[in-house]
Amino acid sequence: MTEHPPGPAFRPRAALAMHPDVASAVLDAESHAALAALCDPAPLPVLDDFTTPQARAVLADVDLLITGWGCPPLDAEVLRAAPRLRAVVHAAGSVRGHVTDACWERGIEVSSAAAANAVPVAEYTLAMILLTGKRVLESARDYRSARARPDWLRPDRSIGNHRRTVGILSASLIGRRVIDLLRPHDLDVLLHDPYVDEGGADELGVRRVELAELFRHSDTVSVHTPLLPETRGLVGRELIDSMRPGAVLVNTARGAVVDQDALTDAVLAGRIRAVLDVTEPEVLPPDHPLWRCGNVLLTPHLAGSQGNELRRLADLALSEIASWAAGDGFLHPVRRERLAFLA
Repeated sequence: MTEHPPGPAFRPRAALAMHPDVASAVLDAESHAALAALCDPAPLPVLDDFTTPQARAVLADVDLLITGWGCPPLDAEVLRAAPRLRAVVHAAGSVRGHVTDACWERGIEVSSAAAANAVPVAEYTLAMILLTGKRVLESARDYRSARARPDWLRPDRSIGNHRRTVGILSASLIGRRVIDLLRPHDLDVLLHDPYVDEGGADELGVRRVELAELFRHSDTVSVHTPLLPETRGLVGRELIDSMRPGAVLVNTARGAVVDQDALTDAVLAGRIRAVLDVTEPEVLPPDHPLWRCGNVLLTPHLAGSQGNELRRLADLALSEIASWAAGDGFLHPVRRERLAFLA
């Protein structure tokens, strides 16, 4: 439980620390009004540079920072300028970009809206698994070209989602939500996660398998592994080459988790298909062959919160502030010891 000064209510002094465009997108007028009801917001502007005199004046007086995409690192120098700072509420997913070791050493409490951001990513993933199972993109392309309906009474038996096998790589926050969304469908779900044992897999309603088996036996492999030093290039050439002909690799995690050269070779050869919401680099060079490959759907990192989905991030952040200010702590805390397993 968070220790607050004595009194019937604690109204923390709070400031926004993120890119100003992010603040405008995530926090609408209703969110700002709700924030003002919970705490004493510092005067604008939104902080996206902690080195200015104006920023230092704001930092000197805050108990709480509400952070978002574009927040600079909260290093030891910044924390020295913020002697009252006791908590960070991140209105986005990963805190790796700005929460430093100095924050943990200072005992600052940290919350993240990763659970809210996981919702649209999982929805995107489910949609892509089902659409690629029906070969919707290829069928739409052929239909537009032929202007005639194919003979549906002689279907390709590889088309459809009946008893297909889906492999989930990592029971992360998003991976677990994808498993939940897959449950009503007539699919067999495999899981590889070195930190989930047989009992944990049973609780999730999936079958635990080794990494090589996941790739060999899945019609679709969905990657939800955080990018860590040990997961960079985890999905390498041997695994990609072992995938079933016509299988699909869906990546909504980080591009560098996958050996992109090996994947490019496999899709150009027509062996497998891919749905890539992330690549390495994030935007491929204009002449990269994946842009022209008919076996690949590239999307611009849109699986995460977009448009009206951003309101979820604000709502979760506001609920975290209310809980913390009431002395009940965070409902979605980020623990230092768990940081190595998070995106």
